[in-house]
Amino acid sequence: MYAGSGAIGIAWDTWRAEHGGADAISRRQQARLAGLVEFARTASPFYRALYRDVPERVTDPRQLPRVGKRELMEHFDEWVTDPHLTLARLESDVLADMSRLGSLYRGQYLVVTTSGTSGEPAVLVHDRASWTVTGVVVRIRERRTLIRAAEWRAFLFHGLRGAALIAGGGHFAGVVMTETARRRSPVIARRVRVFSVLRPLPELVAELNAFQPTLLYGYPSAMLQLAGEQRTRGLRIHPVLAFSSGENLSVAGREEIESALGCRVSERYLSSEFPALTSLCRKGSFHVNADWYLVEPVDADFQPVPAGVTSQTVLVTNLANRVQPLIRYDLGDRVTFAADPCPCRSPFPVLRVEGRAGDVVSFSAPGGRRVTVLPLALGTVIEETAGVRRFQAIRTGPGSLTVRLELRPGAAQADVRSAVRERLDEFFADQGAGPVAIEYSDELPGPGRSGKFRQVWTA
Repeated sequence: MYAGSGAIGIAWDTWRAEHGGADAISRRQQARLAGLVEFARTASPFYRALYRDVPERVTDPRQLPRVGKRELMEHFDEWVTDPHLTLARLESDVLADMSRLGSLYRGQYLVVTTSGTSGEPAVLVHDRASWTVTGVVVRIRERRTLIRAAEWRAFLFHGLRGAALIAGGGHFAGVVMTETARRRSPVIARRVRVFSVLRPLPELVAELNAFQPTLLYGYPSAMLQLAGEQRTRGLRIHPVLAFSSGENLSVAGREEIESALGCRVSERYLSSEFPALTSLCRKGSFHVNADWYLVEPVDADFQPVPAGVTSQTVLVTNLANRVQPLIRYDLGDRVTFAADPCPCRSPFPVLRVEGRAGDVVSFSAPGGRRVTVLPLALGTVIEETAGVRRFQAIRTGPGSLTVRLELRPGAAQADVRSAVRERLDEFFADQGAGPVAIEYSDELPGPGRSGKFRQVWTA
């Protein structure tokens, strides 16, 4: 059912699925799930043990047990289907070497790390088929809406210069995607760059003013921060189009960005594990690319919820990636399948997303000023500290932050806390904030009353 794993075969099959209607999509989904389960049983020791009591012929995904990030990472070497891939090798050969960003490991795998927005980072490996699906599917499904005619004309007149507003300093999916594109061509390398949101805001603004991007991609919280700078005339850029991803974007937030930056904002709902999960239609709805991904909204007991009902979490299967099978993986987002067909007449199901929210937090600065900090930037500083497995950071005042830590096995609490404090002190100083008192709570990170895990917020 792959119609060839190359770009042309995948593109042709993706086109045929769209025009074949719901039955064609369902047939592909069922066949790919059966093939993936059979392969995982054969090639992954983890799944072989997990599926020992599962019937040989799987006709319903509910016959399969669910999996979670922590469980998979604890069994990483047994989870992957290529025995040459081990967590220790990936950490030493790829993740510790920033010069490998965007390059293929062993000539065939892209390796990325998650930002840990659902509570715990992961190391993910995409094979050629998975990454080809990522590059092909959205282009085909959004061929009429991705870039509008007037925007194309503006790009032709002003040139295309892309700025990725994401957390740098790691093999995060957005960084890897950008660097992969830059490796393809010297022209792209000159016209597309990562602008790390970990940088102090004045430096970020100065770099963007010098680069003059016409295309923005990244966190909506970063774009909101830049919208404020644009209104005060510190930032002076004229983008043609902006793509927001990684966090929820409110209606008010979209209006603020579009008003201040003077461009249309288009949203993306995807993740490092499922990089082409949905496509946006001309009516503004997210459609699940169900020929390549299986999405199951479930309640707190992991039972299916009907269309029109918001889930507690969602189980997702990547039908394209076989080197690191993700089958009924708990993504952690609250979603709702639409009960009615989309007016755009697409055969793909419509998904509404509560997802991951990212509100900026602020701290006092010398001279009575206030410094705003992006949650993903603050979070990256903490979670990239050796020994940290999960964390939560709660702003308790303009000059105080409470941190909850869950440590990796063998990590010494005193050493990790000292390292986190040192990194945070340096981060806040770079941001121009005044002294921030760091306090540690003995309470472990955990979900709030809504059941949603939040990493950074204001109490």
